[in-house]
Amino acid sequence: MSDAPALSPHPDRLLPPDPGTRAVARELYERVRELPIVSPHGHVPPSLLLDDEPFADPTSLLVTPDHYVTRLLHASGVPLDHLGVGTSGPLDATASRAAWRTLCEHWHVFRGTPVRYWFDSELAEIFDVTVRPSAQTADAIYDHIAERLATPEFRPRALFERFDIAVLATTDDPVDDLAAHEALAADPTFAGRVIPTFRPDRYLEAARPGWREAVWRLGEVADQDTGTYAGWVAAMEARRAYFK
Repeated sequence: MSDAPALSPHPDRLLPPDPGTRAVARELYERVRELPIVSPHGHVPPSLLLDDEPFADPTSLLVTPDHYVTRLLHASGVPLDHLGVGTSGPLDATASRAAWRTLCEHWHVFRGTPVRYWFDSELAEIFDVTVRPSAQTADAIYDHIAERLATPEFRPRALFERFDIAVLATTDDPVDDLAAHEALAADPTFAGRVIPTFRPDRYLEAARPGWREAVWRLGEVADQDTGTYAGWVAAMEARRAYFK
């Protein structure tokens, strides 16, 4: 580990290369970098903040749920089920560590991608990882992150406060009853603002497997006949009104 390449993201890594333009960009960034975050689009389920349970392991947090990560690995020949995608339940401890090793062994495939940028930022700035992922450092990094995740400072609500999030808009299915949102809003121990976002994507692609069943469920929840296009639109309007 002592001979491993260091992980030290450059502070100007997203700024323009021209020196004059970069100086202006630095000044602008310094004026806003400490402002609270207003997030209009996030995939954080409200139940995550409601339950405030510790994250299970590095793989289930940073690899399995991220389709940008898993697609790049899959394009390099990694079976998706080895990453926990499409499996019936979470990976066990052995499989989770193996998936993390696979990520680190394929670190080169992320070069030049946004995935590499945010991984470098997460590892270095949130988890204080100081070495670059590789086959040689995979286990040590996994253990380091797992140790951090077991502490109170890395539970969902603590991270919400640490990141200074003023508003977090989640991504919700139109048939969601929003019960978790209501419970979170009523929880006196949580002061953050978390709001739902109406996301109808799964109902827009008629060729998608399960579309017919999903549209039937939409009609049932909205109390509309979705057997016609007009009924489908009425159901969407009803659910949008419910979200409002």
